[in-house]
Order: sequence, then C-alpha cells, then structure tokens
Amino acid sequence: MTIELDKNKIAKLAEEQEAILDANTQKSKKMFESAVHLSNGVASSYQSRDPWPIYIDRGSGPKIWDVDGNEYWDFHNGYGAMVQGHGHPAIGEALAERWPKGSHFGSATEDDLVVSDLLSQRFGLAKWRFTNSGSEATMDAIRIARAFTGRDTVMKIFGSYHGHHDTVMVSAVVTDQDMGPRFHYRQLPYGGGIPATTVWNTVPVPFNDAEAMERRIEELNAEDRLPACVIMEAAMMNLGVVFPEPGYLEAVREITKKWGIVLIFDEVKTGLCIAAGGATEKFGVTPDMVTLAKALGGGLPSGAIGGTEEVMRVVEDHTVYQVGTYSGNPLSMAAARASLEKVLTPQAYQHLDHLNDRIVKGCDAVLKKYDVAGYTVGIGSKGCVTFADHKIVDFESYIKNQNVGITELAWLWNMNHGIFMTPGREEEWTLSVTHTDEAIDAYVNALDSLLAEVTK
Repeated sequence: MTIELDKNKIAKLAEEQEAILDANTQKSKKMFESAVHLSNGVASSYQSRDPWPIYIDRGSGPKIWDVDGNEYWDFHNGYGAMVQGHGHPAIGEALAERWPKGSHFGSATEDDLVVSDLLSQRFGLAKWRFTNSGSEATMDAIRIARAFTGRDTVMKIFGSYHGHHDTVMVSAVVTDQDMGPRFHYRQLPYGGGIPATTVWNTVPVPFNDAEAMERRIEELNAEDRLPACVIMEAAMMNLGVVFPEPGYLEAVREITKKWGIVLIFDEVKTGLCIAAGGATEKFGVTPDMVTLAKALGGGLPSGAIGGTEEVMRVVEDHTVYQVGTYSGNPLSMAAARASLEKVLTPQAYQHLDHLNDRIVKGCDAVLKKYDVAGYTVGIGSKGCVTFADHKIVDFESYIKNQNVGITELAWLWNMNHGIFMTPGREEEWTLSVTHTDEAIDAYVNALDSLLAEVTK
C-alpha cells in the first residue's frame, strides 16, 4: 500500500526549489538578458526554460559546469548524445589528427567506409548512408520507404517524437482530451507550420498494441492508403522509458512483412546508447531500416540510415537522391570511428549494464523505503524513475497515470542537488561510460532526500 502524496506540499516545494535554482543561476539570467538577437536566448526550443535557460560553460567526463560555476553530475548528456562522456581523449585524439588533414571536402573519405562496415556488423543491415542529425535520418528513411513501396502514407506510434520534419511532427506531444478513440487516434500537428495534407498522410497507432496496428492497416488498405512504412522507437518508447511488451516487436515485424510495409526502427535516442547493436541486439528483431544519430558522433553532429540491400536499392539506383553537403563530414566520421573502435567497446557496455543495474535497484529501494507509488526501469545507459501507480505501456496510460507534480519537482530538486537532468516529464536519464558508482550514489541519494522531504 503506497501513501498518497500531498499535492499542495509538492507545489510548495516546487516553488521553493524554483526560487533556489533562479538564485543560483544569476549569470545565466544576465546572459539571457543579453541575448537580443537569439530567439528566446536559445538555439533550439528544447533548450528553453522559464524564466531563463541554464547556460553551460564546460564539461569533463561525467560532469558539467554552468556559467555560474554550479557543478553537476551529467545525467542529461545532451539528450543522450554524450554516452561517451565529455571530452573523451580517444575522440579528442581522432579529431586532432583529422583537423590538419582538412575538415570538409564534400567527398567521401576512408572513415565513411570504416564506420559503415562497423555499423553493418553491429546492426545486421547491409547498406548505410550518413546524415547530419536524427531528424535528417528519419526524414530520408521515410523518403526511401516511400520510393521503395510507391506509397505516401506513414504510420507512427502515437506520442512518439521522430525529429522536427513535417511528416513526423504529427501526434507527437498531445493532451489526453485530444487523443480520440484508441483505434482511431487523432492526427494532430505538433505546433504550427505543418501542412494539413502532411498531417492527413501520417497515421498514429498506440504502442504495445499490435492488434490496433493491424486493424488500422486493414482500414487504410481498404481506402487504398496502405502505409509505405511504420516508423517506431523499438527498444523503448521515450516517455521516460516504456519497454515493448513480450512478443510485441515480433508481431509488428510479422505484420509489416505480411503487408509489404517497410519497418523502420528509430534508434536515434537508443541505438548505441543501449547496446552495440541497439534494439536488434537486445530484442532479436531486425527491421528493414534503422536510423541512428546522437551518440554516433561522440558530440559532433551526425546521423545514419541503415537498410537491407532490397530497400536501399532505390538509393543505389538513384531513384532517391539522399543528399547533404555535410553528410559524412570528415570530423564527424573520425569521431564516430574512434567511438566505435575505442570507446563503445564490449567492456564499455558491461560497465553501463553494471551502472544501470545499480541505479535501478537503488531507486526502487528508495521508492519502497518511502512507500511512494512508482517504479524504475533501465536499459544500457537509459532509464528513469516513473512516478505512477500503474504500469505505463503507451502514451494513453502515460497521460492517465503519471504523477506530474512530483515529476516536475524531481527535475528542480535534482538540479539543486548537483544532478543535471533532461527537462520534461517525458524524458529520462542517460549515463555515460565515464560515470562511476559515485555518480550513481549521488543520483540515488538525491532521490532519497527528495522523497524524505515530500513524505515527512
């Protein structure tokens, strides 16, 4: 039996913690006030914070420092891009060696070949192309799938984010009253500037529900709108962390093969962060295409698309022009090669598994200690504490069951207790290979002190 948390107390603590964070980030405030020509004072809307963003000065290994000199254990890690840790010497050496040889040619280099070979070995897909970001990777993967099938409709998971291009900015972040019935979730633009025709062509279905997916595919087929592809986060839906239920991925693979639909695993946020071969390695299901980014470049902009020989033939025969001036940029590829060969090794993944086991057990013990509703999940470098009294399996159950107040307070509490976290209740932690048991202890202790305060 768990205790019922006092919402008023949580709100009061959040107000107090907000004031502490504001007081501790006055240089960030001044920097924000000087940002006359940078919209909202940030380079991306995801970097915003009210009343001002936190500006970072530097990072080293598992730690970062903001411009006010506040020191944090970094569990944000650039939205999961820095699983290698900050300033990893192996990547630094590769960049130092590459720079004098030239940083950009608009032509292929040897590292392009080496990285594609390494990714093919890890993910079991024969053909690869490079991009500059995860958004580019998912955008190009969908275009390839459309060309391969000759169809326009895209199917995605309701509540999943796949980048900032129009096709996938549909039914990504919505409220419960917007959702509509389960077998016909509404198609909703995520922000302005997205054409209605694009929204109409993107059809959402629930996660962990293969029956709903096939039923919707059957309806679309009857309308002569059979999807070109299903794009989905396979290893985990990024609502904190929501794992695929046993048999779900296998069922999706069977359904997409049956209907001749290209299956795309979007592993931009997971991929190399959870295992050498991402979801394919962890769950034993191989898609037709996979998209990677974030952790691939070791801190430099990069992305990748892997596919079967059959699907990627539309690239090789020039049906699809998969292009980009900086795709396969020599610096990014040098960093990716060093990361794959020298950083994200079998020993590194063993270390991440050790840390993951420790943080999950530690946080679960704290939840039990204070009889607070919730559970902890983790895989590789990814994980989170989910404050819910029911298991979350998709966006609908996430919206209905998660305790918003305590989740938002937890972010503030962590920031004020030396734990830098990704903002937003749908986000999770990312560990790095440079994190230690000391870092894990700091995280667990911060959670302990939070729940001690909330429940006293």
